[in-house]
This record gives sequence, C-alpha cells and structure tokens, in this order.
Amino acid sequence: MKVLPFKIPKPEQEALVYQEDHETAFYDQLHQHEEIQISFIVEGAGSLIVGDTINHYKKNDILIIGENIPHVFRSDLQASPRSVMYTLFFTKTSFGKDFFTIPDLTDTQLFFKEAEYGIKILSGQKKIIKRFNKLKKESKIERIGSLLKIIRLITDAEKQPLSSFVYRKKYTDDEGKRMSAVFEHAMEHFNEVISLDAVAEKANMSKNAFCRYFKKRTNKTFFQFLIEIRIEHACKLLYRNPELSISIISEMCGFQNITNFNRKFKELKHITPSQYRARY
Repeated sequence: MKVLPFKIPKPEQEALVYQEDHETAFYDQLHQHEEIQISFIVEGAGSLIVGDTINHYKKNDILIIGENIPHVFRSDLQASPRSVMYTLFFTKTSFGKDFFTIPDLTDTQLFFKEAEYGIKILSGQKKIIKRFNKLKKESKIERIGSLLKIIRLITDAEKQPLSSFVYRKKYTDDEGKRMSAVFEHAMEHFNEVISLDAVAEKANMSKNAFCRYFKKRTNKTFFQFLIEIRIEHACKLLYRNPELSISIISEMCGFQNITNFNRKFKELKHITPSQYRARY
C-alpha cells in the first residue's frame, strides 16, 4: 500500500463529483484528498481506518470523511463478494469561497466541524439513502440541491465520529509509504506475535524513532492501535461465528491469554465479549 495525496478525477469546471464504485473490493490504499467525501455503502462490508481509528462498515452505512483525513477501506470478501459505493465529493469552496458562509446556510457549519474527524450516521439513514438513489438521474444543478438536503439530514441525525485524532499536516509521499507499510503489516499479521523490532524495520526506523513517529501521527502507541485491530476483528467473529468459543476467538485474534483479551475488550467496548455476542 502506498499513501497517495489522492486526486479525485473530475472535469476542470465540475464543482461537485458524483461517483459510483462497483468493484469486488474497494480501493485499498491509504490515501487522503482535499475533497469531503459523503458515501453510501450499497453493497459490501469490511474495515475502515480513518485517522487513528479502525471502524467497521457494512451495507446501508452512510460515512463522511473530511478533507485530507488519511483513510483506507479493507473489503471483507467473506462477508460480501461485491462492493458498491455511491459518493459525493466536494470542498468547502467548490461553489465559491463564501457559499457556505451565507446566512441561509449557517446550519452547515456544524456539518463541516463534525466532518473534520469523520462521521458515521446512526439514525435517519433511510432518508439519506433515498436522496442518494436519485442522484444518478439528476442534473448537475439538482445534485447541488440534493447535496444541501443530505447535509441537512446529516446535521439532524445521530452520529458517531470515525476517529478521535487526525494528524493535521498532509502526509508527504515518504511519510505515506511509511505509514502504509505499518498499517498493512498490522492488518495482515494482527493474529500473530508482532515485535517492535519487526514493525520498526517495516518503517525503516529505529525503535525509539518509530515510537515517537507513530505516536505523533496517531496520538496512540502502535500497540494500542494493534489491540484495537484485534478487538474489532474479535467483534466480527463473535457475531458471525456463534459456534466459536470466546477462548478460541481470543487466540485467533492474537491474544496470548483470555484474561487479557477480556480486559482489553471491556476497556474498548464497555461490555464483555459474552455480552457483545448476546447483544449482536
């Protein structure tokens, strides 16, 4: 995976981009772009890293990713063999630098503030999905109207942030390659014993330099990040594989003992693995 200051392909005069992705798996390279992204997951499921946090996504999710937030989708082909996403891309100045500051659009400022950390919509998804399903046949001016309606619906909805910390500087190409290598190694080998030596080598840095580097860009240690990946994978196994015991799931996710697994699970999810399984 290589981090890219990703360019959204668009005609020079097009302020608002509507894009449909129909793939086996979504684009899986860590990237960032200046456009705000509002996406409707039509089909598919998997993991989504936004800033410092790993999240799940699934069919019918509405996700907002703010400008220049590093993010990467990792499609789970076992959960869904097909990935489809409808997306609107735009910037705060797409329609002129003062467009969203006029008195009639004052309410949109909350949307832009919340988008800085990414958003997942928790209520009112049906109304937003209804607007998205009309976009394909709409004219460009109708799409701008739909965007404003979608922003209003997002503002009124219950939501949760997709990240708790975002490194505010744009990644250079070298920084992007380094963080991509670390993220990819963690995502591919989370169920194994991962040493600080091994991950520092992936970043081509000394152990001390790597620890400082990763903490500065994610506001957490690498091993905190690794535990979050393991717990998120455990959540998938708990609701998808009821025949697996909790101790087996603990081992499959890279924990050396079930006591540590139970403690870390409750720290992050605020319920025990057994309670999580019963709820979901």
